[in-house]
Amino acid sequence: MKQDLLEMPFDHELTQGAHNAVHVCLRTQPFEKVTVITDYACEEIAAAFAKELDELGSPFNAFTLEECSERPLTAMPQVILDDMETSQVSIFAVQAQHGELKTRMQMTDVVNRQRIRHAHMVNITKQIMLDGMRADYNEVDRISTVVWKQAGAARRVRCTTEAGTDIVADMNPDYKWVKTSGIISPLKWGNLPGGETFTTPGEVNGTFVIDGVVGDYLCAKYGNLCDEPLTIRIEKNRLVEAHSNNKELEREFWEYTHTDENSDRVGEFAIGTNIRLHDVIGNILQDEKIPGVHMAFGNPYGFHTGADWYSSTHIDVVGRHFNIWLDDQQIMEHGYFTFDGA
Repeated sequence: MKQDLLEMPFDHELTQGAHNAVHVCLRTQPFEKVTVITDYACEEIAAAFAKELDELGSPFNAFTLEECSERPLTAMPQVILDDMETSQVSIFAVQAQHGELKTRMQMTDVVNRQRIRHAHMVNITKQIMLDGMRADYNEVDRISTVVWKQAGAARRVRCTTEAGTDIVADMNPDYKWVKTSGIISPLKWGNLPGGETFTTPGEVNGTFVIDGVVGDYLCAKYGNLCDEPLTIRIEKNRLVEAHSNNKELEREFWEYTHTDENSDRVGEFAIGTNIRLHDVIGNILQDEKIPGVHMAFGNPYGFHTGADWYSSTHIDVVGRHFNIWLDDQQIMEHGYFTFDGA
């Protein structure tokens, strides 16, 4: 598979984003072993990564999911997990399929245990490679660090939008804020494109108008929700209502968030920090990094935040054009950071 990728033609417009991923975000060294995981839908993008790794001189093994197991996967193929056990860096560039979240968790369990610098690129597209993956990640990291420090000191976050969002999130001082700016370290794997800082909240209450996107496999199905938003109400950190003119979306989202006892619980509260991005494109991988607030119901990534509960599901929700206050200090107005240098 490695040789197949190296021989595969690809659009060289992908090169800048691939170079950013390999050299800037992952800071891959020539002596480090890399595991590259892709699927048929993303092989062209993976070929761009392979070219960068080959030119760098890093040894790598590559796997295409459909050539390892039938999809949708019921388990991450053991051959992939075994290869990751001896890697320092990994890249996961695939299109999500229904029911595969558990298999991705199996993969990230290895990543967490082995402290692999892991680029998680679920639903990566050529559009994202030409957009979010071309960000100045050193600058995104600087902005993310400012937000991470300020948010980590706050007891309460409030966010509003003209669309009707009005959320108050009380923080739990025992839970950590985590910075995932696109500069990936052994301490925390990250989605690419990067640009956010997140925590597990103590308690969230209010109304959130999802006029951006929802996550997991529902994102590919419903895309940009600007014209038919999903409005949800949260009480004491639990989803209690969900309404949309799109009744199929409403039903599927409700079913997803009631898979297990904690699927309706806010597990992630995040502030996007990728200042290259200005509006949604209908893809959660990039859209959750837009400056603003997004949340996720389900798994709280407790390994990183310190949360002591678990869910087998995790679905993000993204809005647009936020105002954000950390305690009494406003840090964002209509989607733009208000602090100096932003």
